[in-house]
Amino acid sequence: MTGEAVPPLARTTLDRAAHRRTDPGWLAEAWEQARVLVLDSTDDGRALIRGEGAPPELVLVGSGELPEVPRSVPMFLGVEPDGLPVFAVDAPLPSLPGTRAVSLREVGHLLADRDAGIFTTALALLNWHLRHGYSASTGHPTQVDEAGWSRIDPGGDRAWPRTDPAMIVLVHDGVDGPEGRCLLGNNATWPRTPGQRRFSCLAGYVEPGESAEAAVLREVREEVGVGVAGIAYAGSQAWPFPGSLMLGFLARADADEPVRVDPAEIAQARWFTRREIGAALAGEAVDVGGGDRLVLPPPSSIALFLVHRWLDGHC
Repeated sequence: MTGEAVPPLARTTLDRAAHRRTDPGWLAEAWEQARVLVLDSTDDGRALIRGEGAPPELVLVGSGELPEVPRSVPMFLGVEPDGLPVFAVDAPLPSLPGTRAVSLREVGHLLADRDAGIFTTALALLNWHLRHGYSASTGHPTQVDEAGWSRIDPGGDRAWPRTDPAMIVLVHDGVDGPEGRCLLGNNATWPRTPGQRRFSCLAGYVEPGESAEAAVLREVREEVGVGVAGIAYAGSQAWPFPGSLMLGFLARADADEPVRVDPAEIAQARWFTRREIGAALAGEAVDVGGGDRLVLPPPSSIALFLVHRWLDGHC
């Protein structure tokens, strides 16, 4: 999936070539000519980029150029349109002139489709491995198999990468024009920055036996006490911090219904007009009380993608 009409971390040009994961002969040959993304698990999964313009370039090195023995076995990510294979490893970042270390949160939205897909996939896979060193079924230590796409214990019990489905929703009042409003919340667990207060879409994990749409209804009611209708799917993206799949929705609510927050989850929730959201995006100060100004979600998040969808009238 590529293009500007999708969430920033839903873009990719890579062919995952899953049939190659169980072909050790092909993988051995592929490694010799591979492009390799180095991620440092000791530093928030950072990788190197080059260039200050838009888009910056994700730095991949040859398999023979790794400065140190990786902490992980090579993880096969897929094949580029030009036919060259791409792998990722967990290792200290090489020291290369003109580069800097960045997290996916910082630059995911700035990267080209190809680089966004490589970085997102690699980080999601790495984070899964870091959390699954033991079998959930037997408790035995597991080893990486299938070029990074499974782990197996001594008895043959195998596990494959999984992501946790979560819904995220932009609740709005259905009104067109600058006075139309959306309902955003300030999470109770977010750190406070003097003079700023971040508001974002409402979100939560999909529970066992629950559809994503049912999770929207439940989470909005639990967090802010209002009911929603007209639930419309808007897109999804991985959020590998450490391993979520964010399912994005837009939904309509009655702005006259009282907002009653669950203080364990939401410190504050309030309605914002399109005029206020547009002003905040333009860098203008929008007062949210207590001398704080409105801060919107980070640009690599699907939350800001949903805000833009609503702002542009796609609801």
